[in-house]
Amino acid sequence: MAIAKNEQKSGERELNYMAGFGNEFQSEALVGALPVGQNNPQVCPYNLYAEQLSGTSFTMPRRQNMRSWLYRIRPSVTSARFVPSARINPERFGTHSEQDEVECNQLRWRPMPLPEHTTDFVSGLQTICGAGSPERKEGYAIHMYSANTSMQDSSFSDADGDMLIVPEQGVLRITTEFGILEVPPGEVCVVQCGIRFSVALPDGVARGYILEVFGSHFTLPDLGPVGANGLAAARDFQTPEAWYEDREVDFVVMHKLGGRVFESVQPFSPFNVAAWHGNYAPCKYDLAKFCPVNTVSFDHADPSIFTVLTCPSPWPGGVTADFVVFPPRWTVAEHSFRPPYFHRNVMSEFMGLIRGTYEAKQDGFLPGGASLHVCMTPHGPDTATFESGTTKDSHKPERLPADTLAFMFEVNYIPRVKKSALESNYLDKSYQECWAGLKSHFANSEGAGSNGKLTH
Repeated sequence: MAIAKNEQKSGERELNYMAGFGNEFQSEALVGALPVGQNNPQVCPYNLYAEQLSGTSFTMPRRQNMRSWLYRIRPSVTSARFVPSARINPERFGTHSEQDEVECNQLRWRPMPLPEHTTDFVSGLQTICGAGSPERKEGYAIHMYSANTSMQDSSFSDADGDMLIVPEQGVLRITTEFGILEVPPGEVCVVQCGIRFSVALPDGVARGYILEVFGSHFTLPDLGPVGANGLAAARDFQTPEAWYEDREVDFVVMHKLGGRVFESVQPFSPFNVAAWHGNYAPCKYDLAKFCPVNTVSFDHADPSIFTVLTCPSPWPGGVTADFVVFPPRWTVAEHSFRPPYFHRNVMSEFMGLIRGTYEAKQDGFLPGGASLHVCMTPHGPDTATFESGTTKDSHKPERLPADTLAFMFEVNYIPRVKKSALESNYLDKSYQECWAGLKSHFANSEGAGSNGKLTH
């Protein structure tokens, strides 16, 4: 049971968090609201309704079983019929990958502008790509969001999978059934499958990225030879303490299922949970607390050493997706090309930039923008980065700028790209030109350059 808490100011309310990843938590917004000794008494304290939220099948092994019990003023079942939502443009947001395009070229998008018209978090969602099937509970989708107004008397939940939200601009104040999370740029949060939430914008505007995974859940990667410590520490993840509102209002509940969004209206707020306990709850993480490991002798290590969270695949040893961060750090590899190397990968790589510049792309890759390199499509540093990396003194340590923060969604299934993303005005049609200046430096065994140095 985690008892450590972190407190921060948010408007007029002080938000409290419990520390730990995947812990068995318990939290009460009303003292005595949790039943003692059982989950579902005949009459719950304060005459609350008991409701279990299961994130895994009932028969999963204990170490993998995820569920929470919520004690609420009125049960979730009390609502009108669900109908297809008219608030969502299915051509812009949705996971129907069979209708989308396979694109093997390198792709890059410039930052989407903030919307001119009133747009909240849900209506500002745009799907970029995805693969697999939410119906079969395998695969993923990648989205971006851009919003300029808070959600009002409405919530969203994703029955297809977990959502990993990465803000790039603007704080997100996320009210969930479990409590409230405040997530600024530089932090990330996970809202698991089925949890209802609403997003307010304290800064008035917001923009960022989302990785949605179907079927399995995000977890911390195993450390193996790294040992017991390093990368993202479980103690640094924060889960909200219980908070509730008892408010009668026509509340719109949006629900994503099978790649489509439905909505219903209920006569009260869904954020009416006075207490809860379990190990299935939303959480957030400050990327500044990530402890990177790196080479201290030679060669650039694979990006897997920067994995924050991973989502296992249905087959042993595989992954559906990894969330990887590239934080400020020292690089000290001697006689080595230090930027990321040229490569082709069986995984597909979607990259975003939260702030600053990325070490392999000094120009053109901007905060709020994105790139996509699919399975076995070659990519790597641009011409200027390559020329710089092969001529600088590799015996001097370098500090990557403290104001830079990039990340990657590394995914297994080959993505199909949304038609709206391929036709976007912000697709950088000149992206391939960043490699156009790469020329041959080849020298035969008798010429200069045969000792590993380039001839310029």
